[in-house]
Amino acid sequence: MIHHLSPTYVLINIIGGVALMIWSLKLIRLGATRGFGAGLNRALAISTRNRILALLVGAFVTTLLQSSMATIMIVASFAGQAMIGTSSALALVLGADVGTTLVAQLLTFDLSLIAPVCIIAGVFMFGREGRLKNVGRILIGLGLILVSLRWISESAIPIKSSETLPLVLSPLQDDNILALFVASAMTWLMHSSLASVLLLMSLVSNGVLPIKLGLVMVLGVNLGGTIAPLVSTFRDAPAATRIPAGNMLMRVVGVFAVLPFLDTLEPLLASFSGETGRQLVNFHMAFNIGMALAFMPLTGVVADVCTRFIPDRHNPDDPSKPRYLSEKEIDTPAIALASASRETLRMADVLQAMLEDTIKAFKTNDEKFIHGIQDKDDIIDKLYESLKRYMARLNQEYMDKGDAQRYVQVLTFATNLEHAGDIIDKNLMPLALKKIRNQGQFSQKGFQEIELIHSRVMDSVKLAQNVFISGDLNLARKLVEDKESLRKAELEASTNHIDRLREGVPESIATTSLHLDIIRDYRRINSYVSTVAFPLLEEKGHLVSSRLHPKEA
Repeated sequence: MIHHLSPTYVLINIIGGVALMIWSLKLIRLGATRGFGAGLNRALAISTRNRILALLVGAFVTTLLQSSMATIMIVASFAGQAMIGTSSALALVLGADVGTTLVAQLLTFDLSLIAPVCIIAGVFMFGREGRLKNVGRILIGLGLILVSLRWISESAIPIKSSETLPLVLSPLQDDNILALFVASAMTWLMHSSLASVLLLMSLVSNGVLPIKLGLVMVLGVNLGGTIAPLVSTFRDAPAATRIPAGNMLMRVVGVFAVLPFLDTLEPLLASFSGETGRQLVNFHMAFNIGMALAFMPLTGVVADVCTRFIPDRHNPDDPSKPRYLSEKEIDTPAIALASASRETLRMADVLQAMLEDTIKAFKTNDEKFIHGIQDKDDIIDKLYESLKRYMARLNQEYMDKGDAQRYVQVLTFATNLEHAGDIIDKNLMPLALKKIRNQGQFSQKGFQEIELIHSRVMDSVKLAQNVFISGDLNLARKLVEDKESLRKAELEASTNHIDRLREGVPESIATTSLHLDIIRDYRRINSYVSTVAFPLLEEKGHLVSSRLHPKEA
């Protein structure tokens, strides 16, 4: 009955099938990133120990995400944050391109019976919570891809007998460059090279496209897949832009190196399989594997070329602008939280620099130095505001229990860092200015006590950062133990100061309020940064709920 449908109806059906396939691929990617994003993120970050490992991990992650573009964007983000080098990132990208071919190979098999099973199981799991819900998304997406492929394949059958088909295909068959351009544009519009290859596979399998034209268009698909990532990173750091640019450079070289030999390759592909659709997918895989083998030893050279044409910007960055908060990661909480954690550590670095300089401010009596410290608090305040707005946009509905806990931990630690910065800005530095204007001097023993307290707080700030990033229970215990130790040191220093007042030490008498206030403020800073340990210790049962004895009945 489908043979008697109008051409417009047939075309709408094909477009509908393609739209369903693109949406299904996005559904799979959404489930993979939300359910396993943190693990995939970690795997990509640690895979750069050698290029072979990077290639394999890139292929594995892309197989799960169903999108080389998604992998390339993640890798480009890492490169922009200086987490990986350009050469290693390009090795990951080569692996990502191979990964898409593995998925295409899988979908060439007759999996029609699996489609309803995937959809039924996916719908059942989608009603659950946490990671199971995201596994359900993946299964539903996989089932719908299989449905869309069958839909496209059946809808394309009437086109074979169309009288206008030869008129449409003739210019493409006669001009390889035009065919490359059309396939590239199609892939860019679809934002998925996998969807483009699967569409071409369906059309070639049904005799709508000749195999030779299909092979040329597959090369165009490989070119078109590089456009969207490059456009998306134009405004990013140069190190991020170099990754899709390097991928495009390698693709261009590979495509035009293979294009003259398609007549030779066509019979070779036919000797491996008589099915034209499988021949197309085999060629797609062979091309990408060949690209990986050819360019793996040359990733350093490609990286150098990209660095030459996309140099680092020499304009100094505004330190108050966030470096790691990426808009592209908003829909993937696990990855966005990792970026938010890195931005929070930037706040901690600024606080650490401020705190280190406070003791110098009390020594040098230099007002310009003091104002420089206060300016750094403005950096912390602006970073904190950016982080709060970013965190508020993360959808907690898609977070599992671990992500939800990390969300609270990041926001709490960032808030406490901002409070600690305010203590330096609004309490300690006014005390330093008061000391200068009153021309006060600490006693030798008194200033040694202040230096000791300061040194302990510096150690706590460094330890708190380690606890925040590692979640190490032993380090958390040490941080809390040091907090109690500092409380006792503050009490001892205050007692010693009172003793000096009784002894009539002139410096102690002149600076008594400064001395006690400085020690108190250092201890307050220590209390703020130490709170990062409490949720971890409480979760593991290492904290009692209250220091108070229970009331007697």
